[in-house]
Amino acid sequence: MKLTLREMATILNAPIQNEADVAVTSTAFDSRQVKPGGLFIPLVADNDGHHYVDAAESNGATVALWQADHQNVPSHLPVIIVPDTLAAYQQLASHYLSQVDPLVVAVSGSNGKTTTKDFIAAIGQTSYKTVKTPENFNNEIGVPQTILSMPTDTELLVIEIGMDHPGDLTFLSKLVKPDIALLTMIGEAHIEFFKTRERIADGKMEIINGLKEHGHLVFNGDEPLLLERVGQHAHLLHDSFGLNSTNDLFASEIDMTPVQASFKTNQSAQRFTIPMTGRYNVTNALSAITVGHLLHISDKKIAQALAEAPITENRTEWLDGQFGGKILSDVYNSNPTAAKEVLHFFADTPTQGKRIAVLGDMLQLGDASPALHASLMENLNPDKIAHVYLVGEEIKSLEEALLPIYPAGTVKRYAIDDPESLLKDLLADLTSDDTIMLKGSHGVHLENIVNQLKK
Repeated sequence: MKLTLREMATILNAPIQNEADVAVTSTAFDSRQVKPGGLFIPLVADNDGHHYVDAAESNGATVALWQADHQNVPSHLPVIIVPDTLAAYQQLASHYLSQVDPLVVAVSGSNGKTTTKDFIAAIGQTSYKTVKTPENFNNEIGVPQTILSMPTDTELLVIEIGMDHPGDLTFLSKLVKPDIALLTMIGEAHIEFFKTRERIADGKMEIINGLKEHGHLVFNGDEPLLLERVGQHAHLLHDSFGLNSTNDLFASEIDMTPVQASFKTNQSAQRFTIPMTGRYNVTNALSAITVGHLLHISDKKIAQALAEAPITENRTEWLDGQFGGKILSDVYNSNPTAAKEVLHFFADTPTQGKRIAVLGDMLQLGDASPALHASLMENLNPDKIAHVYLVGEEIKSLEEALLPIYPAGTVKRYAIDDPESLLKDLLADLTSDDTIMLKGSHGVHLENIVNQLKK
């Protein structure tokens, strides 16, 4: 991006203090990430960004926004005075998006957003100058950051958008104005705020509220809640994907190994292979193939892109363990639906030794947390998964459910702030013939255990 100070002030309809003939070529809301020629956005939070304007200037900021209710406006740096710095950030992003005018694919869902985004971006890059959301910058701060960081020649923007509360997806969808909106699945993530899966589905359907005229919804047709809601929008252009043959696009001849999955679809003789395993990742790939078709990309190109797709770290990733065996790391985040899928796959993973599961708390489940944690017992069988290590307080209900069915000493639970004890016991338990999987919400930080266990 490149905008002058005067252009930004005009876009924001806001006054300038310490006006100068300067332009900005990047934006940052973290003073440590500011680059020379950058615009610094001091966000108001527990750690108020206005305290770091000097640091941002030292790192090369040429302009800063400044929220009008804050005193001590800098006298040594051009600033634009706005009522709300976050709203101004979003307004700049909206303007820049309209100027670049790429095709926009917005991805949301209770699980699989980031993997699906990675798949779609890999497919898009075969035919378009493509930009995707970095990591999981999918909220009201990360989305404008993604938009403002894209080059002016971007042709396709693949953007992940998330929600915590009702209304979130309406706001973000209207900000990004997608040509294609995609819903991966409805799970129990955020049930603390939505109370029921039905309300989660209502929240996810908000993604169509910003859809461009003649825009297209791509959705998981294996989910009855989505089928019902899509059916209520008679004029909505849509395509479904999934494992059931009732979908517009579905998989057949699925073949899985511990490190990859391959399949055909009902629409082509082409065989597709993805560098991940699990039926849930086949579903993610089906959604990306559907988007590829809407972008008029050939199955041959789609297949090559999926086979070589770079996948964000810690999502169903196989690693070599320093103990000699294998590690299945899926620790970026967790919810009951996703955890059950991974456990279902892991229970049938070939191994010469024993299978060991490490499961951490699943967060934001509210009053349903005890029952939802305990429900994981459906996918835990001592004949298939020999030892279960649990981390956290929320997961105590699963411990109580497993103790009567597992042999003594094979189910253990640890505090989140005591990773040392967990690691010590794991290293004493693991042999070179064993296979271990780890799954938990990001706040449990099981990635630290993965890093200690891997080569």
